[in-house]
Amino acid sequence: MTSAVSSRLDEIAGLIPGYDPAERAGDCTFDEAAADRVLGFFGEILHHVKGKAAGNTFALEPWERAIVANLYGWKRPDGTRRYREAFIYVPRKNGKTTLVAGLALYMLTADGEPGSEVYSAAADRDQASIVFDVAKGMVLSEPELRSRCRVYPSFKSIQVDDSMSFYRAVSAESGTKHGLNPHLIIVDELHAQKRRDLVDTLMTSLGARDQPLAIFITTADFDRESICNEKHDYAKKVRDGIIDDQSFLPVLYEADKDDDWQDEAVWRRVNPNLGVSISVDYLQRECARAIEQPTYENTFKRLHLNIQTEQDVRWLILDRWDKCGGPLDRDQYKGRQCIGGLDIGSTSDLTALCLLFDAPEDRAGYDLLWWFWTPRAGAEQRERRDRVPYLTWARQGWLELTDGDETDYEHIRRRVNEIADDYPIGELAADRLFQGAQLVQSLAGDGFNVVPFGQGYMSMAAPTVEFEKLVNRAELRHGDNPVMRWMASNVSVEMDAAGNIKPSKRKSTEKIDGVVAAIMAIGRALVRQGDRPDAQELMVV
Repeated sequence: MTSAVSSRLDEIAGLIPGYDPAERAGDCTFDEAAADRVLGFFGEILHHVKGKAAGNTFALEPWERAIVANLYGWKRPDGTRRYREAFIYVPRKNGKTTLVAGLALYMLTADGEPGSEVYSAAADRDQASIVFDVAKGMVLSEPELRSRCRVYPSFKSIQVDDSMSFYRAVSAESGTKHGLNPHLIIVDELHAQKRRDLVDTLMTSLGARDQPLAIFITTADFDRESICNEKHDYAKKVRDGIIDDQSFLPVLYEADKDDDWQDEAVWRRVNPNLGVSISVDYLQRECARAIEQPTYENTFKRLHLNIQTEQDVRWLILDRWDKCGGPLDRDQYKGRQCIGGLDIGSTSDLTALCLLFDAPEDRAGYDLLWWFWTPRAGAEQRERRDRVPYLTWARQGWLELTDGDETDYEHIRRRVNEIADDYPIGELAADRLFQGAQLVQSLAGDGFNVVPFGQGYMSMAAPTVEFEKLVNRAELRHGDNPVMRWMASNVSVEMDAAGNIKPSKRKSTEKIDGVVAAIMAIGRALVRQGDRPDAQELMVV
């Protein structure tokens, strides 16, 4: 197989950010023919299978050529490959999955390894399928590969007919990985690994091969203890010469925390496939979203600039909250239809009711009224111990105290009925899976249209984002409620791997019940507008 791709060392030496492979080569030498063989495999055998490039031969970009040529061109004195481990740290949508799928097929079919075992691994089955699906598409689109390989989609496996070689996708969910004898392991989205067990097991299985290779590909993890951050820290130390490990290839495309994350020059520096698999227009839209929604700022930085960020951060900007102020006359809302959100506290905690009204026709958004209840004994203790002015708020009429040291659910039931006499509640969203289940059942028996509302991401994510947008656009009027201002200052959110957010009582600095009640009411408003699935179907906890 001849190659039309030049792989001269001087063309690739400076393309790994901050790392010169020749400087740390020791007694290793660069074999141009070996590098060209792999580069030619991409250019002559493999085809893209997704996106606008689908059907085209895989013409490697310069940064990809540098990775491939360095991995396969450098040799030890005994003729085996220099690199045994690579950490490819590239922001989302830069094509790293397609690259490693191609490397998997090379190591399976063309590396000359008898009985080659190739594994791609991920945190869960769906993620594990991603590299496999690309590799499968490449096999089926190339007659030479298709004639040699059998694809077993249900087993996420590709078998080479004339040998014992195979490729298989595995996940952390699929039981033991002991007994493997891998020639290549690829761990996709390392940041999603909840534990290190899978990685440790795979790494300890590499010893039986002459020149095994482990490739880790990932975007940034949150700033926490994790196997991803451990590998990232090691890669940085190898890149910077702090650790002398000539067998480890550190490929780190990342911005610094002090970089201007809105600067397109920064985007170009850390997204090597910009203009190929990811567009400037896309990043501009994502950046604009991050500017409008401060919570999304960390997501943008982490996924598109590879900046480690805190997972739980204060959510709402108080200056923007304050701009939503101005007095609201409760009498003006009497007789108007509204939507309610009821966040029921535990036996000694706050309970919050939020009523959501459409704003007058001369402005967008919503007007919100709140009622809060808490046991008197607890309120007195909190004011003495934590200096939270519960008693002051009670005297001012913002908070109602119930007798004793436990939540009086029957009193709250009576008050909700009295409030509804003045403000007709069309729907009342409540989480009846936890505390206060009897209160919810009693209210339903009183004739309220109680809608069960789960507290998981599926139910909470869309209205949480909408709540944030309303605050940032000053389209949510809160009547300068001091209890709510305190709660707005307390809120932290938590985020799942897909970037969905919801308020977190566990991570927030103090009580946030009024915010949760408002988000549930907004969730029902979105259902009314047809912007999200019916929350009755979303009982995710």
